Amino acid sequence: MLLWGMRMVRTGIERAFGSGLRQAIGRSVDNRFKALCVGIGVTALLQSSTATAFMVASFASRGLMATAPALAVMLGADIGTTLVAQVLSFDISWLSPLLILAGVVAHYTSNKTLTRQLGRAAIGLGLMLLALKLIVATSAPMQSSDVLIEVFASLAGEPLIGLLLAALLTWLAHSSLAVVLLVMSLAAGGVVPLSLAFALVIGANLGGALPPVIATWTVGPEARRVPLGNAFFKVSGCIIMLPLIGFIQPYVAMVEADAARQIVNFHTLFNLSIAVIFIFTTDAVARVATAKLPAIPDTLDPGVPRHLDRAHITEPTIALASAARETMRMGDIVEKMLRDSLIVLTTDDKNLARQVVKMDNAVDKLHEAIKLYVTEASRERLDDDHSRRTTNILTFTTDLEHIGDIVENLMDMAAKKIKRNMHFSKDGFGEIIAIHERVADNLQLALGIFISDDVKLARQLLEEKRIVKAMERTGAESHMARLREGRPESIETSALHMDILRDLKRIHSHIVAIAYPVLEQAGELKNPPQVEEPEEENE
Repeated sequence: MLLWGMRMVRTGIERAFGSGLRQAIGRSVDNRFKALCVGIGVTALLQSSTATAFMVASFASRGLMATAPALAVMLGADIGTTLVAQVLSFDISWLSPLLILAGVVAHYTSNKTLTRQLGRAAIGLGLMLLALKLIVATSAPMQSSDVLIEVFASLAGEPLIGLLLAALLTWLAHSSLAVVLLVMSLAAGGVVPLSLAFALVIGANLGGALPPVIATWTVGPEARRVPLGNAFFKVSGCIIMLPLIGFIQPYVAMVEADAARQIVNFHTLFNLSIAVIFIFTTDAVARVATAKLPAIPDTLDPGVPRHLDRAHITEPTIALASAARETMRMGDIVEKMLRDSLIVLTTDDKNLARQVVKMDNAVDKLHEAIKLYVTEASRERLDDDHSRRTTNILTFTTDLEHIGDIVENLMDMAAKKIKRNMHFSKDGFGEIIAIHERVADNLQLALGIFISDDVKLARQLLEEKRIVKAMERTGAESHMARLREGRPESIETSALHMDILRDLKRIHSHIVAIAYPVLEQAGELKNPPQVEEPEEENE
């Protein structure tokens, strides 16, 4: 129940304020102390330094944050978890039913995403308080168990074994906070001696550094530097603090005699000490990490996804943002294909035509990767906004993939034109260029609409459909007039000319499709038309 409650708090806060938290982390790159404070604040809200570590590693892997400030954020994140433990160490279990009731009402009666997700967080916090109360109550009979007392007494003489056991338990639970709170409850019940409890707290901190290290082990070196650097801080702290437990314990007891408070105070002292010792060494540690894990040259296949962050596949807000970013990258490739296709038609460049076809292979791979990623992310329960965004991403990537296929078809026609040494009439090719450039510009506009959901831009794109249709119709009529005049170039390229106009119109229909869901959401479109099929173009 404790672990599930923590997960509900984390997912609720991430879905309510996820973008704001990531922006706060992203802006903390200019000063190590600012980064430290941001790490404290973000983790205090998320109640998980592991979640913060994944965010920071994701930023570092994309080149949005250098290793040194990322390490400072992680030092702050470790302090942030201690603040949550401090609050939960007080006897506020009476708040549990109130928080659960308020959370249920907010989550199931409100249509606003923010209110619903804050309700989720309230339910989670209420479950955590209830779980802590139950742990204390359940551990009370353990005080009379001679066997258990003897086992813990023997472990008190072997602090290293206790440390390793706590580290293993924390790795399995993926939460140092949960293990620290469990140790606190057992110590408060008199089940675990305080000397052993201190060693368990150190082990919990060490174990908390393991999940991000393991999760990023197979990704790029930029992402691995941060978890490994943070693990170095934790290991160093363990080496320093473990032998000093006997010396430190009396001073911790002088601050507060209550066993539970001693545990959380020592937890805070441990992480504050690491931050004070290592905050001025982040640059040096970052240099060593960069030397040991140098960046891999960017020679990757463009069809390999770069922004689909699997570490947050279960968090819809982050997952859909990653998918949207990869979709924009896919759109950039399609736009380059489209603009390069005009160069091929103009210059008869065979090599560029082959490159355009290769880019379509990358588009196909990205479409499949994004589709599978979004489908997996949508297995989590989605609210209305997330469901709409999921549909938009899947629909737009499908339209982009179709555009790529049509551009590839244009390259087949270009190859035929080059092979037969065909030339358009000056007037006819001028009409093709005008329509082609307008379609390419509108693809850029569609990418802006996809990322912004701007209603004004959606209206503008819908108006462009009428304009491009008129241009295509005028171009076809002018071409027929040239045929009647008997112009040799027009007669020779007639089929090619009409096929290109048809394909450009098909491309534009897929481009305009992004405007429909935006206008429908704004209440300006009741029955969105379908993308026109090729047969309609040939009527």
